[in-house]
Amino acid sequence: MAEHPPLLDTTQILSSDIPLLPAPIVSGDGAQQLSLFTNVILVQVNPGEAFTIRREDGQFQCITGPAQVPMMSPNGSVPPIYVPPGYAPQVIEDNGVRRVVVVPQAPEFHPGGHAVIHRPPHPPLPGFIPLPAMMPPPPRHIYSPVSGTGDMATQYIPQYHPSQVYGDLDSLSTHGRSNFRDERSSKTYERLQKKLKDRQGSQKDKLSSPPSSPHKCPSPTNEHNGLIKGHNVSGLNTGSTKNKAGKGKVVSQMDTEIEEKDEETKALETLLSSITKPVVSDIQARTVVLTWSPPSSSINGETEENNVPELYSYEILVSNTGKEGKYKSVYAGKETSVTVKDLKPATDYHAKIQAECHSIKGNPSEAESFTTLSCEPDIPNPPRIANRTKNSLTLQWKAPCDNGSKIQNYLLEWDEGKGNGEFCQCYFGQQKQFRITKLSPAMGCKFRLAAKNDKGTSGFSEEVLYHTSGSAPSMPASPTLIKAGVTWLSLQWSKPSGTPSDEGISYILEMEEETSGYGFKPKYDGEDLAYTVKNLRRSTKYKFKVIAYNSEGKSNPSEIVEFTTCPDKPGIPLKPSVKGKIHSQNFKITWDPPKDNGGASINKYFVEMSEGSNGNKWDVIYSGTAREHLCDRLTPGCFYRLRVYCVSDGGQSSVSEPLLVQTPAVLPGPCFPPRLQGRPKAKEIQLRWGPPQVDGGSPIISYSVEMSPIETDEPREIYQGSEVECTVSSLLPGKTYNFRLRAANKIGFGQFSEKCEITTAPGPPDQCKPPQVTCRSATCAQVYWEVPVSNGADVTEYRLEWGGVEGCMQICYCGPGLSYELKGLLPATMYYCRVQAVSVAGPGPFSEVVVCVTPASVPAVVACLQEISEDEVESPDYSPSTCLAIKWEKPCDHGSEILSYSIDFGEKQPVTVGKISSYVIDNLQPDTTYRIRIQALNSLGAGPFSHTIKLKTKPLPPDPPRLECAAFNHQNLKLKWGEGATKALTTDSIQYHLLMEDKNGRFISLYRGPCHTYKVQRLSESTSYKFCIQACNEAGEGPLSQKYTFTTPKSVPAALKAPRIDKINDHTCEITWEVLQPMKGDPIIYSLQVMVGKDSDFKQIYKGSDWYFRYSGLQQNCEYRFRVCAIRQCQDTVGHQDLVGPYSATVIFISQRTEPPTSTNKDTAETTRPQRTMTDEQCAAVILVIFAFFSILIAFIIQYFVIK
Repeated sequence: MAEHPPLLDTTQILSSDIPLLPAPIVSGDGAQQLSLFTNVILVQVNPGEAFTIRREDGQFQCITGPAQVPMMSPNGSVPPIYVPPGYAPQVIEDNGVRRVVVVPQAPEFHPGGHAVIHRPPHPPLPGFIPLPAMMPPPPRHIYSPVSGTGDMATQYIPQYHPSQVYGDLDSLSTHGRSNFRDERSSKTYERLQKKLKDRQGSQKDKLSSPPSSPHKCPSPTNEHNGLIKGHNVSGLNTGSTKNKAGKGKVVSQMDTEIEEKDEETKALETLLSSITKPVVSDIQARTVVLTWSPPSSSINGETEENNVPELYSYEILVSNTGKEGKYKSVYAGKETSVTVKDLKPATDYHAKIQAECHSIKGNPSEAESFTTLSCEPDIPNPPRIANRTKNSLTLQWKAPCDNGSKIQNYLLEWDEGKGNGEFCQCYFGQQKQFRITKLSPAMGCKFRLAAKNDKGTSGFSEEVLYHTSGSAPSMPASPTLIKAGVTWLSLQWSKPSGTPSDEGISYILEMEEETSGYGFKPKYDGEDLAYTVKNLRRSTKYKFKVIAYNSEGKSNPSEIVEFTTCPDKPGIPLKPSVKGKIHSQNFKITWDPPKDNGGASINKYFVEMSEGSNGNKWDVIYSGTAREHLCDRLTPGCFYRLRVYCVSDGGQSSVSEPLLVQTPAVLPGPCFPPRLQGRPKAKEIQLRWGPPQVDGGSPIISYSVEMSPIETDEPREIYQGSEVECTVSSLLPGKTYNFRLRAANKIGFGQFSEKCEITTAPGPPDQCKPPQVTCRSATCAQVYWEVPVSNGADVTEYRLEWGGVEGCMQICYCGPGLSYELKGLLPATMYYCRVQAVSVAGPGPFSEVVVCVTPASVPAVVACLQEISEDEVESPDYSPSTCLAIKWEKPCDHGSEILSYSIDFGEKQPVTVGKISSYVIDNLQPDTTYRIRIQALNSLGAGPFSHTIKLKTKPLPPDPPRLECAAFNHQNLKLKWGEGATKALTTDSIQYHLLMEDKNGRFISLYRGPCHTYKVQRLSESTSYKFCIQACNEAGEGPLSQKYTFTTPKSVPAALKAPRIDKINDHTCEITWEVLQPMKGDPIIYSLQVMVGKDSDFKQIYKGSDWYFRYSGLQQNCEYRFRVCAIRQCQDTVGHQDLVGPYSATVIFISQRTEPPTSTNKDTAETTRPQRTMTDEQCAAVILVIFAFFSILIAFIIQYFVIK
């Protein structure tokens, strides 16, 4: 429970110390969001009440309710607010903007008797809101003040999601209050879980778009069922007025979709906050293993198991300053078991787990405490020297961290001054210092230190080298100069040779100034090896020497060295002055050196010039040692500013005061000739001109224009004034005049410009005479015409129109020539033409139309020459290997009928054909490319050749391969041909056609394809078959091969069934077997074999044509194995041949003594019954039946238990 704020009773509305700026008044719920101000104060005025504010001008303004008054603090901080009776202030943080909201107190809400909600924003902790029934009613006019930014602790309400409040309100479900998870909340939670599952299954790539974060949707507080509930309408926190029954109730209208989204976010945040505390295991000195379970929740007493752990991420928060101390994040990820490293030994820790889903974080879990184990101490720091003499060294050290176990002893080792890297113990104990005695002067020893406790010994510290005291230092080397300045010198020196590195040596730096006469004086005394001597004079020599000393005495001074300070930069030169007369394009300036050269002579002067009286661009026009300069190549009448600076060894001086100089003006330069403005008229022209490029340094005040006829060259002035244009009238048409121009400034008139010839406007030319047309060839004609009367203006061009239709002629020539040659005409075609003359005055009329006809010519080029496909060729003698078929379109005959065509296809003479449009070229070479072109011929000659096409004849069909029999039996023949692989590739271009002769002597097709083998099946035994083969490619089918004859062999007898064994007596049994019919007249005999006892081989006991055999000589209790096979006795022309068939299944027979007659018939039958074994076919049938039974059983189980 937070401490209640002190009560304040006052009627002042606002503090008079800090004025507030009134914002536009917004009535009702139409509050505007003010994003430009950091601190916004919303004062809600109830109906019938008044609110008074003081404006910037000091006047007071009274606002009557209902209204909401937003006001801003002008200084950016929260001012002290004194609220009127019946109001309560609240500080709310919204997106980093802190707002003070002043809302009226409802009669049911008692701010004086409840705990203020206070929870830091990172991480949000569950709030505690007591029921209104638990709050005592306060006085009517008591309210809680907010005095400023420093007194907000009790009223500070950060923006957290309402679900964080509901999570802690379940423990306050007293006085008949229903559970938070009612039916509506349960449905919202189920809808959230369903959406999470849908996102996991179909939108795993869009997990970066989580639902709205509660920190991005702040909501003010309203009262709901006696509790505080939040909602947000427009992002601006407003107060809500609640009255008792009879006064009405103001309820903000919320969008249904936003409300459902907030409810889902509340449910998700509650789910994330339900994570349990971690489980600690495998605690070590610096590591520990933390394990936890994903968040789970319960609805109506049942645990929800359909969580989506893949969408959760976790953050481990660890604190070593107590359970309420500061926690820091040590892990963030999706694992549920993590090894935390880099812990401190023997330290108490508290760990929490915080779950996150879609950028929404739940509350951290409860803290789990654990303590890391102790271990050996940390590595101590190297020992330091406390005192040294010529014969002893005293060392001291500090205790390192003991890591939970008290340090018992220290181990100090040294190398005994040998420097060989081997250490031995020189001290072991609890003290933190030790003195080593009996050493030699200037002796160097290395030391290292380790600490030990109950857990072990730490590692050794770094090795340090210390020396005992010796004699006084030797003479050091002379100091050297690091860098020199104007008033300082930075020097450094080194230790005397042979001095131990750890021996404390001090140095005295002495300096002498040559002109002082006081000799050497000490400037520095210390242990540093460098020093900067300051407050020196510029450009002055100084002498230095250094002396080293220690506790034993001083060394001899080093050799004396001299160093000189740098000179300073020179002073500002005096202002330059003009020497002599100022000319229009040059003048001379001079300057004096600076009064202070900085201790060094001036090396160079620099003169800078800027054009104009206020120019900022300075250019260096001179650099050198002279103190005067001639400034030339200047512009007359222009202002120039000049300044000087100098450079010495000490640097560059500042620039001098600038000198302003103006060059005198001169006569202006020549102008450009006047130019004609617009088009000239017959008696009047308009002239225009511009100012000269050079005005002489003075503005132009007047212009003078003179004119003279081209024949007389007697100029006269026609205009004088300040304008830049004039109109010249009373001119003769079509006549040429000369004009010239000059300009004047305050000095006078300048030179004339060059002459400009202008001719007055002439008239258009007269009509031309009809042109003469001469046909030079069937495609070329020459047109001639004469010059017409020009009417005061020369003809500038002629326009010739030409066309095949009299009314649709087009301009084919435009130029000054009197003839034109037309090319590319069509033979035997009528053309029309006319000509027109054009001058500057305009075009004249066209001449009369002239008609001409071009003579006939050779035919035009043959177009659309192409190949005819094989399917379109109807010639029976066409062969793609030796023939090519082409076609074309008839070209234009150009006035003479086409008589024939000439086909050129390579080396041979062209082929001439008649008036046809297609042709088959034969007697060509197979697999050869030909370039074919064609031309048409008429009575006038041959036309041009057509475009060339490339056609290629196909290769000749391949020869048949050799056919061989690769394998055979009595029913199959495997044939092989060619040299390729057994299986053809898809890129094979040769196909094979295998044929077999039937009973009628005709060959029938067996196989057509790219393979090189084929198996002929279902043949008869001992029969000869004839085959032939041919190869095919893109050129066609090749010739058939010779006939190949292959004969199938005779078949062997089939396998017999297992023989039957009947016992005759104790020493004799009878074996019977299946009888086979003769095969195609060949008799069948049988071979019976037996294996006795443990023999490994069968022995033949019978061979003949009988179907039974009686075997005697049986031994008692001995196992016999019998098998039988059929043998076909073939009678061939070659001779007698036996074909042995496969053996039957083996039958086992065990001979036993006959039992006495007292035994039953059933036992006798079982004893005398021969033992039989199942054949392979019977075993296969049994296995098949068992497999079918189990398949049906499994299908029934799946149908009944899974699908239904």
